[in-house]
Amino acid sequence: MRRQSAVICLDLGGSFIKLGVMNAQDQLILLDQHKIPATSWDDFTALVRRMIAQHHLQFTASSAVAISTAGIVAPETGEIFASNIPAFHQHSLANELGALLQRRVIVHNDADCFTLAEALAGAGKSHKVVFGAILGSGVGGGLVADGRIITGQNGLTGEWGHGPITLTEVEIDGVTRRLPRKACPCGQKGCLDSYGGARGLENLHQTLHDRTASSIEIIECWQQQDALAQQTVQAWLQIVGQPLAYTINITGASRVAVGGGLASVAPLIAALDEVVQGYVLRRTVHRLVVPGEFAHHGGMMGAALLALQNTHTL
Repeated sequence: MRRQSAVICLDLGGSFIKLGVMNAQDQLILLDQHKIPATSWDDFTALVRRMIAQHHLQFTASSAVAISTAGIVAPETGEIFASNIPAFHQHSLANELGALLQRRVIVHNDADCFTLAEALAGAGKSHKVVFGAILGSGVGGGLVADGRIITGQNGLTGEWGHGPITLTEVEIDGVTRRLPRKACPCGQKGCLDSYGGARGLENLHQTLHDRTASSIEIIECWQQQDALAQQTVQAWLQIVGQPLAYTINITGASRVAVGGGLASVAPLIAALDEVVQGYVLRRTVHRLVVPGEFAHHGGMMGAALLALQNTHTL
């Protein structure tokens, strides 16, 4: 994908804003990182302008700005909903930031961007339909078909972490254990987000054993064959694996690329794939669920690739 102009890349997380550039050779280079001013729109835009100005030699006047961010991005307006960054409330990030920077700005959900990066250049390359499953602090997702992000109505495609879908009981070592359907910040009860991500794994361990432990501790104990951690992870695999299999059945995805912190635990993702294979309509000879290849900067890379897909001037 040769071109003259670099793409300015921004990743907006709950704590930090990262600046990078995708150069003319399609290489992503991380340039800068700052704590994000999460509550002030003016402070946020001032920081973005300052960061870009400090690295202006990396860009050209025609360089677009590609942004990946947490939250649901409305395709029509660029407004961000359900964001963990209050400064964005009632602001159209693409339009307002574009006017301030005098550049074309593209904004998209970080899970969607991660999935696009994996589909075009990572673990999902050569697959027609790729689902990105984010297992970080919480649960998120994205869907790419034929190399294009499927946003759907209001940008909601891929949000497999929400809805009253969690199991109300699990069988552990031949014993049935009941699970409460916990309230979710989205307003529903029983969302996968309550048990599925790293915080969810901790909630599940507390629910099953009345013990507090971090997700890192639980995983380490699981790998050391600790009995309680084994039970927690066994339950977690069922809780996450079943809805992920349903998602594959519905979308027809032939590859699920996993992102987020839990994706770094290769044995856990291999075990999840084994559970998922037991619930999909047609078991495959190859792995369906694999760790993503761009766990750290997939959002920025995908945002840049999306910007390139949507322009003929770069």
